[in-house]
Amino acid sequence: MHAVLTRQGKDTLRIDAPVRAQRCTGLHAQIGGGLLLQGVNDGNGVVVWLRAPTPVSVGAWPVLQRGDTLSPRGAMVGVRFLIGDVAHGAPLDSGTVWVTRADSAVALVARGTGTETVSSTHMNVEATFDAVPVGADTVSCRFQL
Repeated sequence: MHAVLTRQGKDTLRIDAPVRAQRCTGLHAQIGGGLLLQGVNDGNGVVVWLRAPTPVSVGAWPVLQRGDTLSPRGAMVGVRFLIGDVAHGAPLDSGTVWVTRADSAVALVARGTGTETVSSTHMNVEATFDAVPVGADTVSCRFQL
């Protein structure tokens, strides 16, 4: 996974990390399934939840707002990064995830914007996941606000 995070008026951060992809299940069938991709390296990372009641398909997926409990299909994307000893993060609130492969491996590009939680700085994110094998085990994608 390669990610570029551009914080407006501040700097650009790059993250390269190994990725895992797993199918997931949730509490409600209409919003609980899909794929969970996680790329993490030394406290920096990106997570993408492709949320769908049906198998994940190739194409454009809208970025969903955190807490969206109505949309049955979409992507939730979040980033985390360290500046010194301080952890920063941002859920994306707009953008698109383009899935280009969705069989035994998944490939996608997530592009969007969000507001950093620590400093309220607006940021642009582009993360690329190349042919990540989908694990055989499932994980829970049940979420809480």
